[in-house]
Amino acid sequence: MATPDIVHLPLPALPEGWAAEKDFKVLGSLSSASQRNVEPVGPHFLAHARRKRHQRTFSEDDRITAKENVKKVEQEEEDEISEAEDPMMLQRDAKDWKGQDHYAVLGLSKHRFRATPEMVKRAHRKKVLRHHPDKKAASGDADENDNFFKCIQKATEILLDPVKRRQYDSVDYEADVSPPGKRKGNFFKLWSAFFEAEARFSKIQPVPKIGDENSTKAEVEEFYNFWYNFDSWRSFEYEDEDVPDDNENRDQKRHVERKNANARRKKKTEDTARLRKTVDDALAGDERIKKFRKAERAGKDKRRLEREAEAKRLAEEKEKARVEAERLQKEAEETAKVEKAEGKKAREAAKNAAKKNKRVLKGSVKDVNYFTESGDASAAQIDAVLSDVELVISKISNEELAALAAKLAAAGKDAAAVKKTYVDEVDRLSGNGSIKGTEVKVLKA
Repeated sequence: MATPDIVHLPLPALPEGWAAEKDFKVLGSLSSASQRNVEPVGPHFLAHARRKRHQRTFSEDDRITAKENVKKVEQEEEDEISEAEDPMMLQRDAKDWKGQDHYAVLGLSKHRFRATPEMVKRAHRKKVLRHHPDKKAASGDADENDNFFKCIQKATEILLDPVKRRQYDSVDYEADVSPPGKRKGNFFKLWSAFFEAEARFSKIQPVPKIGDENSTKAEVEEFYNFWYNFDSWRSFEYEDEDVPDDNENRDQKRHVERKNANARRKKKTEDTARLRKTVDDALAGDERIKKFRKAERAGKDKRRLEREAEAKRLAEEKEKARVEAERLQKEAEETAKVEKAEGKKAREAAKNAAKKNKRVLKGSVKDVNYFTESGDASAAQIDAVLSDVELVISKISNEELAALAAKLAAAGKDAAAVKKTYVDEVDRLSGNGSIKGTEVKVLKA
């Protein structure tokens, strides 16, 4: 049952100063009451009457009704799997099981691939009760061979095995529906049966319906695109030639296997071509395609006039845009020149500042005699200290370089303070992975 939608609509506000005593007006009067006879009808009244008659509660009535419906469905299904047995089929040779119609053997001819496993089991049970050799012997018909009983067992074995059943359904030509071709009649009724039968082979489910004359263009295109790109699971292993079990004759076995594989590929190719040609025929006879094309032709003139008007408008706007673009370009060029000059100045200033800061770093170690406590620093000491300073300079940004230069300037010529400043910076760079400890020779913690 659909849920009613509740819409909240506020009442309009009364005019200011309105009063019932002076502004109320009588526009009409109620008619006199009339008596009518009402007769209760419908499924809900019948359910109410049934509960009252049998003195049932709602839950009891629902439970009993559900059981009756289930029993009715089971009886109907039991009738669905009842078919008259063909006398010729009863005389089949059980060894020729590949040539038998398994669905007909179980009485499921009208269901075929639509038969559920439960229906197959019920049909098997019903056939066994009728054709089991022990049943025949008990009824005095002990001379009858059990070929048909073996056919029943084989049919059940195949139809209850998902893999074997799919192989059999692939070649169950009794379930195929011939395309209507150019037959006259309702296009959708004629073709829907064919496409519904072919849809059983689709790997993609559900399969789009053919629709009707009111289907949209998108729905029709989706339908034909699906069938032109149909992904079928249909195979033809069921019709393979039996592979010999003789292990000594391996060449013959491989020959038969290759022969079967080639035959399956050929049948698959032919089946794909058959379906593609049939879809072509359906497309050619579909009046909806003609209607869509006619509508497209009718709209071409309108679109052409609209395009011409749009082209004129665009040309005018283009000319305006060109003039505006030239003006903006000129302004942008002037702005770019100014920004370029300013950027160049800024880069030069930053470069000069970096050079100055680098000189500060190198001068800071020179002022403390390259951390040599007495005497002049050796060439090796000077080279080692300057190498560490160059390493630090190469790993930091200009902003960090300026900050470090400020710290060193504050340290002055205090060798301990200068050393500590460098050691702190090396520790920071080591912490973030910019410098490895083995790379630093002198400026270590």
